[in-house]
Amino acid sequence: MTNFEQRRTRGLAITLLALLSLPALSNNDGNNDGAATATEDQQFLSSELLYPEPRHEKIGELVAQFIQKSHYNQVAVDDELSSEVLDFYVENLDRNRMYLLASDIEYFERYRYQLDDIVKSKPLDPVYEMFEVYQTRVRERLNFALRQLENPADFTTDLDYQFDRTDEPWAADSKVLDDIWRRRIVNDALSLALEDEPWEKIQEVLTKRYSGFIRRMDQVNSDDVFERFMNMFAHAVDPHSSYLSPRNADEYRIAMSLSYVGIGATLQTEDDFVRIVNIIRGGPADFDGTLKRDDRITAVAQGPEGDFVDVIGWRLDDVVDLIRGPKQSVVRLQIIPANSIPGSPKNIIELTRGAVKLEEQAAKSETITVPREGREWTIGVIEVPGFYRDYRALTNGDADYTSVTKDVKRLIGELERKGIDGLVIDMRGNGGGHLIEATALSGLFIDNGPIVQLRNSVDVHRSPPQRLDDPDPVARVAYNGPLAVLVDRFSASASEIFAGAIQDYARGVIVGQQTFGKGTVQNLYTLDQYFRSEDEKGFGQLTLTIGKYYRVTGESTQHRGVHPDIELPSNIDTEIVGESARENALAWDTVNTTRFHAGKPLDHTINSLTANHVARSREDPNFQYQMERIQAGNRIRDQKALSLNIDTRRTTREHELADALKRENDRRVALRLDPIESLDDLDDEDAPDVQLDQAAKIVTDMAIMRQVDAAPAQTAQVRQ
Repeated sequence: MTNFEQRRTRGLAITLLALLSLPALSNNDGNNDGAATATEDQQFLSSELLYPEPRHEKIGELVAQFIQKSHYNQVAVDDELSSEVLDFYVENLDRNRMYLLASDIEYFERYRYQLDDIVKSKPLDPVYEMFEVYQTRVRERLNFALRQLENPADFTTDLDYQFDRTDEPWAADSKVLDDIWRRRIVNDALSLALEDEPWEKIQEVLTKRYSGFIRRMDQVNSDDVFERFMNMFAHAVDPHSSYLSPRNADEYRIAMSLSYVGIGATLQTEDDFVRIVNIIRGGPADFDGTLKRDDRITAVAQGPEGDFVDVIGWRLDDVVDLIRGPKQSVVRLQIIPANSIPGSPKNIIELTRGAVKLEEQAAKSETITVPREGREWTIGVIEVPGFYRDYRALTNGDADYTSVTKDVKRLIGELERKGIDGLVIDMRGNGGGHLIEATALSGLFIDNGPIVQLRNSVDVHRSPPQRLDDPDPVARVAYNGPLAVLVDRFSASASEIFAGAIQDYARGVIVGQQTFGKGTVQNLYTLDQYFRSEDEKGFGQLTLTIGKYYRVTGESTQHRGVHPDIELPSNIDTEIVGESARENALAWDTVNTTRFHAGKPLDHTINSLTANHVARSREDPNFQYQMERIQAGNRIRDQKALSLNIDTRRTTREHELADALKRENDRRVALRLDPIESLDDLDDEDAPDVQLDQAAKIVTDMAIMRQVDAAPAQTAQVRQ
């Protein structure tokens, strides 16, 4: 028997051990103690045997070496780390403590100080054993839920449902979990009952939901388990180190390049089918015009003559693998057209794969008109959702490679030809990306000089850190007019480098919310290059924190982020979102200031802008509306439990809807708009973007101040 066959046999033993080590499963109604029947035991078994493969152990050993030698803190892979890894893994499996029992957690304790040794040099079987226990518990709970749906739920109870259990103790036994799940099921049903759905419809919807969860659990494969564990192993070192399986490493590359070869359709699973969610503009499916939204794919064939492979019930990523392929190759889809009745004939669609650009994820622009002082001021807005760059295209010599800096430079030119008076760079929700793009984008607004300082694991005890300058110092500044950078708590990493540079050079003002606080740099290691293997599955990608970056002033953004010059209200809670909310994040510190030439200090300008903004906000119906929405959101966020009484819930919801309708109509009346009778009458376009609106008005103030400064002395004196 080969080692691999022995491992498969050991995997079966793990599955049986997982079941044998569990307390007795509850019977049908969940009210009495008793052992499960043989039939019930069988439904808890995985449809696919999960076991570690030899390449998994090779990857684990290599990852451990990288962490010890290349991580910024050069972390020791020892018992202390092992203990943290166990906590992270268990939390990842069951963060809300809805599945595992206290006895399971006690059983896992035997591995608390073994995981470091397991990853470095021993079989990974315990990792899969713990997952099998979790998987068994999930099936037990969901099958319990399905049995509860046999009888209508009681909506007259005075009980409540605690939906946030992250700080609660682990359930002592199955009876405790039964009570928790009875309440959850009533809550799930009650949410549908509040929409006036009959019990038969509620039963149908929830049966599909719970059964679908079981099916997705049955589709978990060995790679999924390994990736999940190794991701937690890396996260235990710091929040931004991670491991990606070969498949997800490819998806990451696609996300950074904003392009891939395929048919140009967004897919998702629904029941056992893969459904077309969206047709991407400019892709092969868009040009062909035959494939429609809500069509369902039942089979896929390669080439004009290939046999169809039935994909009903498949994992989504496996279906995606079949549909993607080489450029100019043919793929055929067998589909059930949208809204067709059962038994309708299936259609065959033949598409030629081509390059698909993910334009919706690229930088885009618009203009906002602000009336002020008898004229209309035109403010340009460039939304930058990420710092993307197609390194593969660049390496292959493609001059038309995708780059956020190139896109923003082009958009600036288009806006200036329209005659803008000022510019807002919208970085809200921008989680970062390539470091070189952060320095290059900063260089579009700063003449030349250092953008950021970088200290890696090798230089951690040396001074000074590496200085990263504008990568194109001879190029002219792309824009030198009034500028504001709009940020929020989800603006992170490269966004903070850009915002920090604009602030430090006094090139513009930062408006919005304190940023995320991710001041670390990661390196991507493609693990295939470290193995001599013909394994077609590949080895995946390790993302490892190898450095910290510092502003030119010497301050780190780690933990603290970039503080805006002018703060705007946001519904994002900084107590639960951000680096400071992560227990194992790297600490804040400083290095020496590097030499740079900042512009004229903006302190006086910022004071004037702030005073104007505060005065204007008091009279701005949209601003007051936003403040009231945030307060209402905070009240809801503070809740930890919900009533399971339908009358109480209906009354609460009616009050919330009435309050929301009143807020909206107060805003509309103040703006001299017609009030609405119901929130259903609102379109998405009706919702004001208060932060962007305020940022545009602040930039308009800057444009007016610049015009005053540039005017002849007597004119400036009159304006003052």
